[in-house]
Amino acid sequence: MEDKSPNTTCLIESSVANAILSTIYIVIFIGGTIGTFITIFLIIGVNRLSVTTTSVVNLLVAHGLFLITVPFRIEYYIQNKWKFGLPFCRLVSAMIHIHIYITFIFYVVMLSMRYISFFKQMDKIEFYRTFHSLVASGAVWALICILILPLVFTKYGATASINETQCFQFQDEFQNQSVMTMNYIIIAVMFTVVCFLLAVQIFIIAKVMKKVGRPFFAHQETWVHLKSLFFILVMVTCFFPFHMFKIYYMKHTKECFYYNEICLSITALSCLDFLLFGLKTYYQKVTSNLSV
Repeated sequence: MEDKSPNTTCLIESSVANAILSTIYIVIFIGGTIGTFITIFLIIGVNRLSVTTTSVVNLLVAHGLFLITVPFRIEYYIQNKWKFGLPFCRLVSAMIHIHIYITFIFYVVMLSMRYISFFKQMDKIEFYRTFHSLVASGAVWALICILILPLVFTKYGATASINETQCFQFQDEFQNQSVMTMNYIIIAVMFTVVCFLLAVQIFIIAKVMKKVGRPFFAHQETWVHLKSLFFILVMVTCFFPFHMFKIYYMKHTKECFYYNEICLSITALSCLDFLLFGLKTYYQKVTSNLSV
């Protein structure tokens, strides 16, 4: 059947784009699910009062909520037909954007707490009671639900003119100048914050290198800060391509729809953070037990 969608002017064929997208999301779903279960297993018995542990738990929740919607994306890209209605399409479409910024927020919180503990020479920053960590987490999620969900159901994709068998094609929203301005602000904030965190992390690692000397990688403190660097690199690798391309895409929506979708899918690779981190930690635990 001939593709009559407005994206046929794109330099990449829709069939090729759909194959790429379905492959990426399959990897994300499998890897993200495995990583989530590995991390849940690893944090059992860990200090629940730690702010870092609380951030990790909230990241797991954010990843898990997004991963629930991924099979619907995979089905759509394979079948090239949406079967679940426009309201659910809007929700599934919005979830990947919500996931980006919730993940970004908890990364920033986790890294900020680590930096504060380093400069104040504290072992870790903790809540006084488990109840306090639950209240803090609940307050963040309540704020997210109050601010974001009403906008998703009332504003996101509300002006899009698409049929019931299409999904994720809400690019007409960029014709609204306020939407473009908001996106420019978000992009500027994200770039500024990540670059600042990266600069601070490089400073800390340089200071630690000077302190511990050689061999640098033989010290536990080194690996603690390399873990922080890992999360910054996740943000750079997964979030920067999409937001950099969006600056161009907002004025070339018809020509670059599929490229934007591919860049957007790359943001979801952040779900693999705990898979890579968890496998390394699990391997260290196993090898240390075998050596005893």
